[in-house]
Amino acid sequence: MDFRLSDEEEAFQSAVRKFGDKVLRPNERAIDAEGRIPDAVLAEMAHLGLLAMPVPTEYGGMGASAVLTEIAAEEVGRGDFSMATAVYFLLEAGWGHILAVHGTEEAKREVLPRVCDGTAFLGIATTEPTGGSDLARLRTTSRKEGASFLLHGEKAFVSGVEEAKRLGGGHLTLARAEEGGFRFLYVPTRSDGIATQKFENLGRMGISTGALTYQDVRVPAKYLLGADGKGFDIAMEGFTVARTFVAAACIGAAERSLETGMAYIRERQAFGQPLGKFEGIQFELVDLWTQVEAVKWQCRRAAWLLDTYTLRGDTSHRSEVTRAVASVKLTAPQVAFECVKRVMMWFGAAGYTKDVGLELGFRGVMSYLVGAEGGLNIMRIILGRELLGREFVPYK
Repeated sequence: MDFRLSDEEEAFQSAVRKFGDKVLRPNERAIDAEGRIPDAVLAEMAHLGLLAMPVPTEYGGMGASAVLTEIAAEEVGRGDFSMATAVYFLLEAGWGHILAVHGTEEAKREVLPRVCDGTAFLGIATTEPTGGSDLARLRTTSRKEGASFLLHGEKAFVSGVEEAKRLGGGHLTLARAEEGGFRFLYVPTRSDGIATQKFENLGRMGISTGALTYQDVRVPAKYLLGADGKGFDIAMEGFTVARTFVAAACIGAAERSLETGMAYIRERQAFGQPLGKFEGIQFELVDLWTQVEAVKWQCRRAAWLLDTYTLRGDTSHRSEVTRAVASVKLTAPQVAFECVKRVMMWFGAAGYTKDVGLELGFRGVMSYLVGAEGGLNIMRIILGRELLGREFVPYK
């Protein structure tokens, strides 16, 4: 792997950082307070090609590599510290890719161009009120009826419920097939028979979280992804891709918190000298920076593995890819949260105020500790399985 970015990659990274500095940062407080990402911000993201980046150009995307998408995710996480825009970004990138690879031609041409231009939302609906980690035991069902499927059940803790209603679009939804196996279906949120509920979260206020209830919702067969009954594996592939971009966004947030902290401890005086001269803070900074650097390149390697194998349909290195992705999804949110927490403490009482702004990251990054795109202990179970073998998985 060549660790140098190409000229094109450097130019793109620079453009996304400018977008983060000039568009996201000035809007992040409003995004959090008003509970939505402004349409003008989404339009600018679309203009830069940031929405559903990996989607091929023929469907409106830029056909970006996983590495380039990972680079962009870092910058989006750095730009909007609340993580709301990062969530929107990674959902469109990860699940847009899955629809582009496994969707029918009719569905791709109908859905993806609008997702890429920011006029429709695409999300993922797998978690249910009874649990989200044990997807093999989910209760939402689908049955084939003529040229469509009837969907019945409920999904919970779904990102983008309100966005899909407002903009149009829907969610890739995992359901048990009454005939056997699982189906992965694109389900437009405005379909007859769908009821929605919005939850009130601690953070990430700029993108909604809620529930979807399906009462015999009729889903046309054109919205089935992949072979009938094989939807579980497709969903797991999508999580592998999306988790990499989650980790990248957390890295961006971690870097921003350290930049904020370094600027402060260079200037803030205590006992006649800058705080940065006290080894208690200086050494803590060094330890945090080292951890961020380590997980950053670990994440870049995971994206490279996706490009080299997964996104090409090569399953020969599946365990290596799985280990790399689970590892960064386990590590990056914890490192980011520790960075934000420690820098808040450097600021003392000021760090606890909204004026400094660190609480945005504190609340946003926490969502990736408690379970979004897979909880920390699920990543540990995945890694334990890959290291020791399936016979050591603590469930059947």
